[in-house]
Amino acid sequence: MAVPCGDERDFKFAKHFDIPITNIIGDHFNGEEANPTKDAVLQNSGFLNGIVMRDAMEVAIKAIEEKGIGTRKINYKMRDAAFSRQRYWGEPFPVKWVNGVAYALDEEELALTLPEVDSYSPGPEGEGPLANIPEWTSKNLETNTMPGYAGSSWYFLRYMDPQNDNEFANRKATDYWNQVDLYIGGTEHAVGHLLYSRMWTKALCDLGHIGFDEPFKRLVNQGMIQGSSRFVYRINGTNQFVSYSLISNDTEYEGKLLDKIHVDVNFVDGVELNTQAFKKWKNAEFADAEFILEGGKYICGTETEKMSKTKYNTVNPDDLVEKYGADTFRMYEMFLGPVEMSKPWDTKGIEGVHRFLKKLWRLFYKEMNSGESVWQVTTDAPTDAELKVLHRAIKKIEEDTERFSFNTGVSGFMILVNELTDLKCHKQDILQAMLIMLAPYAPHIAEELWRAVGNNTSVIDAAYPKLEEKYLVETSKEYPISINGKMRTTMNISLSAEQKEIEEMVLKNETVQKWVEGKMPKKIIYVKNKMVNIVV
Repeated sequence: MAVPCGDERDFKFAKHFDIPITNIIGDHFNGEEANPTKDAVLQNSGFLNGIVMRDAMEVAIKAIEEKGIGTRKINYKMRDAAFSRQRYWGEPFPVKWVNGVAYALDEEELALTLPEVDSYSPGPEGEGPLANIPEWTSKNLETNTMPGYAGSSWYFLRYMDPQNDNEFANRKATDYWNQVDLYIGGTEHAVGHLLYSRMWTKALCDLGHIGFDEPFKRLVNQGMIQGSSRFVYRINGTNQFVSYSLISNDTEYEGKLLDKIHVDVNFVDGVELNTQAFKKWKNAEFADAEFILEGGKYICGTETEKMSKTKYNTVNPDDLVEKYGADTFRMYEMFLGPVEMSKPWDTKGIEGVHRFLKKLWRLFYKEMNSGESVWQVTTDAPTDAELKVLHRAIKKIEEDTERFSFNTGVSGFMILVNELTDLKCHKQDILQAMLIMLAPYAPHIAEELWRAVGNNTSVIDAAYPKLEEKYLVETSKEYPISINGKMRTTMNISLSAEQKEIEEMVLKNETVQKWVEGKMPKKIIYVKNKMVNIVV
């Protein structure tokens, strides 16, 4: 076969066996390593010369069909459901072979454990490493092992009776604990693990070892964090790139065809490309790139896709933790959207969560002009207004957390911190309760501030704040006060106040007196829970 210079595995194979490699992508191939780009212009490719590889695939397929030497076909890749693996580190099959027939080991021969090995190389006929172990092969034991999801499909049952030396779990224990209450897993996890969990559970139930035939009472299928890809647009057959804002669609610019190319998101600020970093990215391919800019900037196209190295849209979480801290990263992931939905990652949005945590910090420490931070938490008794704000947050955040609505839970914390800041609340009783609620969301900052307040035990051991409904009962209302139908001010009035009392209160208001101009009101219209209108 001809060895393409863009296929990594074929390239290594050809190098190893000294097979000639044809360069079909010109300067994009350095001779030392494969370049899997689909965006290079083809050379040494006959009738495909001068065409971008990505477009040439369709041209080649059409030509093959026209010549009658092939037919277009779509191949579907199916998930590998094979249970046997040619390796060492899975659970061994309790099976031995006799005259080509597989027999299950007798109970007294169990448990079957893997032997110690010095080499993980394949067996003489391409079998797994166990085929190299005489003590294993002499017993005619199966040399393949089970996959990782074999044991992981029923290990949760062991938690119900972990000290039992005679069986995986006693029936009394499994009847007591019963099913797992909640299982959280991703879409791709479902087939590789959950499917087999159901199979194991149903089999064990049929055999009478457990009394339930479904492993989990509730399954939360968490969404995937997707990548926000960035694209540059190259005029076909050139190394000239057009800013996305200047093109009418993804395929043409002034009648010229465009190649849409993924670009590394790490040198794109929002949608603005760092052109110098781009030139250095793949020196041979983009070093002489030219840019048609708009307002001095190159704007990239965007698209939400699966996060993948091949799409250059991956973000290293270590870098974000280094810059913003683990709590910011953790809370921003929750803030992206509902846990069940897939959502695109956008690093620029992380700044908002980081600012929130700094604002929360300032409830405890006052930043001086000198740059010094001064502790400002007091032991004063909370006011009714502060208790109302706190207990409203306790109710909301506890409800949000219970239903896994973590994104609205983060919003609840933001509202709480804003309201406490407006109230200039630095009361220890209020702030400690807030830290206990915050611990599952931002454990590091919660623990540090909890200790700073003077606690010697961990915040995660503290009792969760108890909701007191009495603080949520409204005792007053902000009424709009109008003069001849036009609102001039507002007043906070007790809900228990009578009309005569309200009229006297309103007429004493300075703003009302200014607009009434000393005139005697003809009448005062009071609509409970809605408004007050003075007619003069």
